[in-house]
Amino acid sequence: MLVNEFLQRSADRFPDKVALVCDGHRWTYAEIEAQANRIANGLLDLGLRRGDRVAVWLPNSVETVVAIFGILKAGGVFTVVNPTTKPGKLAYILNNCEAWGLFAPARRMEQIQGLFEAVSSLRLGVLCGPASPASSLPSFRALEFRHLLETYPPDPPPTRTIDIDLACLIYTSGSTGDPKGVMSTHANVVFAASSIIQYLENTPEDIVINVLPLSFDYGLYQLLMVFKFGGTLVLERSFAYPAAVLKRIEEERVTGLPGVPTLFAMLLQMDLSRFDLSSLRYLTNTGAALPVEHIRRLREAFPHARLYSMYGLTECKRALYLPPEELDRRPASVGIPIPGTEAWIEDEEGNRLGPGEVGELVIRGSHVMQGYWGDPEETAKRYRPGRYPAERLLYTGDLFWMDEEGFFYFVARKDDIIKSRGEKVAPKEVENVLYQLPGVVEAAVVGVPDDLLGQAVKAFIVCGDGHTLTERDVLRHCRQHLEDFMVPKYIEFRESLPKTPSGKIRRSALR
Repeated sequence: MLVNEFLQRSADRFPDKVALVCDGHRWTYAEIEAQANRIANGLLDLGLRRGDRVAVWLPNSVETVVAIFGILKAGGVFTVVNPTTKPGKLAYILNNCEAWGLFAPARRMEQIQGLFEAVSSLRLGVLCGPASPASSLPSFRALEFRHLLETYPPDPPPTRTIDIDLACLIYTSGSTGDPKGVMSTHANVVFAASSIIQYLENTPEDIVINVLPLSFDYGLYQLLMVFKFGGTLVLERSFAYPAAVLKRIEEERVTGLPGVPTLFAMLLQMDLSRFDLSSLRYLTNTGAALPVEHIRRLREAFPHARLYSMYGLTECKRALYLPPEELDRRPASVGIPIPGTEAWIEDEEGNRLGPGEVGELVIRGSHVMQGYWGDPEETAKRYRPGRYPAERLLYTGDLFWMDEEGFFYFVARKDDIIKSRGEKVAPKEVENVLYQLPGVVEAAVVGVPDDLLGQAVKAFIVCGDGHTLTERDVLRHCRQHLEDFMVPKYIEFRESLPKTPSGKIRRSALR
């Protein structure tokens, strides 16, 4: 099966069903299918070849959805780039993957001109949004999105792709260096989407709201999964206006809400009683582990919804999930391997570890991606030989431990472990204690250089409206619940914490 067949098969089954709700408009599966076919036929006519890379530098929109499936139908490889990405970083990504084409906002004409000068592989720009004079670019290099829709037929082009071809490149955030493009084949994506749909028990009746950028794999997979099982996707630009999003959940009778810890922290500050959220069947969390205190409060706020704590990374999409019925027994766990996969823990010598021992999480399965585009050295560090020829295992770089029943618990990223007084401190352990304090909305703990300790523990705290905490309050609480070497030496209160576009706290900026 190919990823573009998610749309095609749902259009065959449910042609008149609403597939997408976005920007106040509604599109059926038949309408999205026809538009994607027109874009595909246009790209092929303009010279796209099988395997060519095409970037989509657009916000969450119908144009982004249609572009993704149009590129796939034409045999291309798509990469969605966050619309807030600056031109310099975008040029790096385009050069890195040798992009053939770019879908971009027409209003950014001047920046697009600069990209054509900086990226020698670019052959076509597709301009989306309000009309802008394309004459400022050579005519054969720039066309309007609507021109493709008006010019080319709605019939599907011939399929030349097979499932081991690349479907997409998903660029990692690059918080510690240049972004890397994770190579995902059609087979990788189909397996990952199918496995997640299986444990979430999705059906065509599900209506999923997505406020996460489609450049973030968690956001992208909401689109891919919904189109695979034939549901409806309510696509929002962002979570900048939480009340408007909650109103949309109420109006559309949304059944699925995927989020990240920062999103759920914002929800927990709101008066949710103003909204009818009874349609919600499930909530999912990934990006970082939810604090146990937030899990408790979310379950109180959404008593009828199943809460899935999950763990994954771009290099394999999803790795672990916690069945909701296990939340009471082990709220700190991020679960067991997703269906059809394996996971275990190894020490630095490659020995498998038993229950209670901390080591690196290793993942095995058809969702393990192909590596990093054009970077065999970094690929070899993360992707290593498996049991059979050509099989690759994913070494996550994350430290975990496992209980006697095979449930996994996140400890820290290897790079985030703080070494203070000769002892190892896991930031998450300290953060969980901080979240127990009334009023703490967000917390992050990092190690900072210290002549005496090696590294000192520093905590950054964001308090909710109407809550005041002092350094003395925090230290008293920490001393009651943590070992001496884990108690922060420094406390800093802030109005907000730096985040990546996908909502993860940027520890590197705090250090």
